[in-house]
Amino acid sequence: MTLLPHSARAGLMAALLLALITAASTNFNRILQLAEQRYGQPGLEMLSQWQLLLNDSSSLSEQQKLDRINHFFNQHIQWQTDQSIWQMDDYWATPLESMGISKGDCEDFTIAKYISLLALDVPINKLRITYVRAVIDQQPQAHMVLSYYASPDAEPLILDNVTPTILPASQRSDLTPVYSFNSDGLWLGGASQSSGRKPGVVLSRWRNLLFRLQTDGFDL
Repeated sequence: MTLLPHSARAGLMAALLLALITAASTNFNRILQLAEQRYGQPGLEMLSQWQLLLNDSSSLSEQQKLDRINHFFNQHIQWQTDQSIWQMDDYWATPLESMGISKGDCEDFTIAKYISLLALDVPINKLRITYVRAVIDQQPQAHMVLSYYASPDAEPLILDNVTPTILPASQRSDLTPVYSFNSDGLWLGGASQSSGRKPGVVLSRWRNLLFRLQTDGFDL
């Protein structure tokens, strides 16, 4: 990522301070402090841009929030495998980790978008992290996307890092849902009713991620 000139950085940080005041949360102080400690100036600038995006988007419609958040992460995060980034087969990164190094896989894109939209007061019952079977480059593979439901019985919109345009699920014939979840519930396949099982109990990676999110300063 190209570093901003000193004058631009000063302006960015001044605007950020205003954003922090209006955010009414001390967690951003911790997030930015950790970003600089772990990732230096590039990490701090990326997280600062993210915070300014949240502040600038707070009064927009939900559709506009979806568009902005989807575009931001698809533009700023470079897709790489967990093996390449973390030397692990499967690792769910926090948004701080993904933005700090500007890299992530499909889970990391989805988690960052989910957390960001919650921060913008999109109701949690409208968002589901969705595991799918996807056809990518004519090859079937496991994939993760974020689904947005305008109402409980609405057709979901799909936020994806592979297909950057937000489309309704009916236009994503390349995706077959396996299960979906948010912080409150777990759904099997494309079911409209929750299974009644708590994702923090049955999904160990989600449980581990929640702990690291709190450590990084994110509240769900």
